[in-house]
Amino acid sequence: MSVLLDKVAIITGASSGIGRAAAKLFAREGAAVVVAARRRAELDLLVDEITRAGGRAVALAGDVADEAFASALVALAIERFGGLDVAFDNAGTLGTMGATTELTASEWERALAVNLTSAFFAAKHQIPAMLARGGGSIVFTSTFVGHTAGMPGMAAYAASKSGLIGLTQALATEFGPQGIRVNALLPGGTDTPMGRVVASTPEALDFVRRLHALRRIASPEEIARSALYLASDQSSFTTGIALLADGGVSIHRG
Repeated sequence: MSVLLDKVAIITGASSGIGRAAAKLFAREGAAVVVAARRRAELDLLVDEITRAGGRAVALAGDVADEAFASALVALAIERFGGLDVAFDNAGTLGTMGATTELTASEWERALAVNLTSAFFAAKHQIPAMLARGGGSIVFTSTFVGHTAGMPGMAAYAASKSGLIGLTQALATEFGPQGIRVNALLPGGTDTPMGRVVASTPEALDFVRRLHALRRIASPEEIARSALYLASDQSSFTTGIALLADGGVSIHRG
């Protein structure tokens, strides 16, 4: 049976990588999906692919760091599909990489805006719509970087993504009694455009692979399946967690 049958889901960062894979998977599992990212053309291609496969999808392009965009996504979900049950708030940025002492205030603030403040905006507008349906599930994409491992040159990314875990825990306790579950998903190295920035040469990619106990990186579809677990009632007694889907990078030392 489809685990998201008759559910309505918002998925951000859906133009590529994990978000795109999740949108296709959630649609196959019965959800009507509202897909969001900055790149309209890529979203239109995704919607076409989903609808041609028999799914339901609509796209809205914009910047997740804009609160008005978070509100508009929820309004679109209600207008087109009647409500909101699930949100996979997946959009993010690496931000500027390099020595922390060289980061500008604007570079720091942009990373926090896209990775953390956007999640606050998303939850602020998604939760009332979910409460109107009797509950729901929110999943934030965080990372193991800054949680189980530190990496040089990634201070803004680590700080902003780590903040999502605190937000997850606060929201889970605040709205759990009303049927809202909130969890964070922490992928390891994944074959996405963002991941290819970090591992931009064959030597760097080999290094990243060897960091993982599985000696490989994930496909976007593998991480999407973990997101599906948290989004669906398969995880009905799971809330407030930071779920590592990291190929063992957090525990590997050899």
